[in-house]
Amino acid sequence: MNSKERLNLAINHKEPDRIPFDLGSTFTSGIHVNAYKRLREFLGLASLPEDHFLCLDEQIVFVDEDVKARLTIDTEPVLTQNPSSWSLDIKDRGEDTFYINEWQMGLKMPKPGGLYYDVVNNPLKNAGIADLDHFKWPDPNDAARYVGLEEDVKKAAETGRAVVMNSMSAGIVELSAWLLGYERLFTDMLLEPEFINKLFDKLLEIKLTYWKIVLEKVGDQIDVVVESDDLGEQRQLLISPRLYRKLVKPRHKQLYDYIHSHTNAKLFLHSCGCIYDLIPDLIEVGVDILNPVQINAPNMNSEKLKKEFGQDLVFWGGTVNPQGTFNNGSPQQVQDETQKNIENLKKDGGFVCAAVHNIQQSVPPENIMAMWEALQEFGLYGES
Repeated sequence: MNSKERLNLAINHKEPDRIPFDLGSTFTSGIHVNAYKRLREFLGLASLPEDHFLCLDEQIVFVDEDVKARLTIDTEPVLTQNPSSWSLDIKDRGEDTFYINEWQMGLKMPKPGGLYYDVVNNPLKNAGIADLDHFKWPDPNDAARYVGLEEDVKKAAETGRAVVMNSMSAGIVELSAWLLGYERLFTDMLLEPEFINKLFDKLLEIKLTYWKIVLEKVGDQIDVVVESDDLGEQRQLLISPRLYRKLVKPRHKQLYDYIHSHTNAKLFLHSCGCIYDLIPDLIEVGVDILNPVQINAPNMNSEKLKKEFGQDLVFWGGTVNPQGTFNNGSPQQVQDETQKNIENLKKDGGFVCAAVHNIQQSVPPENIMAMWEALQEFGLYGES
């Protein structure tokens, strides 16, 4: 059984030979460059001459073939290219590095010792409704985005791994928060629904166009389609279920219905935090796979989630507390927690093993390998 077969059995709620393993196929299941360098050293692999980023903002790197082979990773990422109207231009400003992305957001990373690029200006913070017509939106029709896409997918498939097709952007709620600032987003959802509806519709239009082009080109050759939209924080939802159902859910449904109607690939949604109260809604709008499964958040216990939603959802992540055990625990504690969550989530397939969100720069390589070793020991099917 190769990786593609293994993952497709799992995401169709069947038991393969072992639980599939992902590291680095999405912007939210990867590894920070600092942790990756230490992992390579720990594994006795040569250091690499330059960083090659899957996600520059979060400093998440592409995982190299030698690590994929060593850790028997079952997934292969595919991304589209930068548009012709925008190119990365990082400026060194002395105390930080700074760039403007294609959404006109400014991002900076402090130096020395900076770990991530953070959004530091929200380009639509003071916009009125008429300004939305004149804003320089990314162009999803730009042919430069899709140069080499068919060849990239073909090359990914030739690895024998499952092909994971990534989006051009975060989701409607996340993008709006970065464009407007969180305070304005949340107040406008209550006080300025006409403005929010127009903004959400524009973001939906961009996303629909992107997926139309991608799926026309490679929709029959990919295994997983990745979308994201953070709807929760550590203790609760970011917005109420009522607001989600009124303003966001109809647009999620339109987008996800379109994707499902143009590919047999399963739809992966990344949404952090405590999102328990919205999980039935996410199933209704067509989410097949939930990531990162933040098991340390309220009501997100792996046993509870599998029991209540395991017939409908695949869980991708869910191994070990990313804000406690993974960073600060011993390898044995990491192994024990990973074993418990594997046993809670593995029955009848429907589980892809991955870290809960990206592996952060502070995670010791010993703990990364402890998670992986627990998977090797407890992730087999067909054995007692």
